[in-house]
Amino acid sequence: MNTFHEPTPGRAHWVYTHPRHNSLNQHLLQAGTKALSEHYYVTVSDLYAEGFNPALSDTDLGSLATVAGNVSDLAGLAYARGEVEPEVRREQERLAASELLVLQFPLWWYGPPAMLKGWFDRVLQTGFAQGETDEASGLPRRYGDGRLMGRRALIVVTAGDDQRTLGPRGVSGDLESLLFPLTHGALWYVGIEALDLHVVYETGGIGEAGLEREGQRLAERINGLSGERPRSYRRLLGGDYDRATRALVGTVKPGRTDLAIHLSD
Repeated sequence: MNTFHEPTPGRAHWVYTHPRHNSLNQHLLQAGTKALSEHYYVTVSDLYAEGFNPALSDTDLGSLATVAGNVSDLAGLAYARGEVEPEVRREQERLAASELLVLQFPLWWYGPPAMLKGWFDRVLQTGFAQGETDEASGLPRRYGDGRLMGRRALIVVTAGDDQRTLGPRGVSGDLESLLFPLTHGALWYVGIEALDLHVVYETGGIGEAGLEREGQRLAERINGLSGERPRSYRRLLGGDYDRATRALVGTVKPGRTDLAIHLSD
């Protein structure tokens, strides 16, 4: 049985994660969705405004809430039984229907807000987003082979630091590395290909002119998305990783341990 979710051409889902309505992020949301709607039918989830509950709990296990066992496995069984919380089911349906996912959030403590992390915890459920095993190798179908293959993702992130501070030698750490758990560990894990980050730096004193400038810059980026290529992470089943250890084989980028080794040449 084919359990992969085929996206619907011309659909996009925007997940917005910011608590303030009169903010830079709200301005970017309005400018971005306006531009995106010229190319896609767009659904928007404003997680704070809608009161999305980010905490994975026994309610996500349905009638299995009192059964002992692995939470991920039990959540997968609940999904197979159709016992999915309405707000989670809504997000799964929107994501499954879309060929483009936009994630927008401020960088808080060098990562996404807890609200967005909780969205991943609950929405990328076993059975929905991942959980297959490759019969030939016995390896799990993840990192490029999840159930949400055929989709791209644009990450829109705002940060108070400047570009150098969040650069490869910056004291705050390289932003690409800070968001690797998102671009690779969550999105690529389930088969979604991430585009280059869209970052707004130094947000503290951006001013009215800055709001307009950044809104226009995001709109221009969105208008050109069709010509962009996603980042080329290596597939777990592509032959670059040892089947037993799931680490890169010794002939691939020998001696290197930086996260960029997981990008193909």
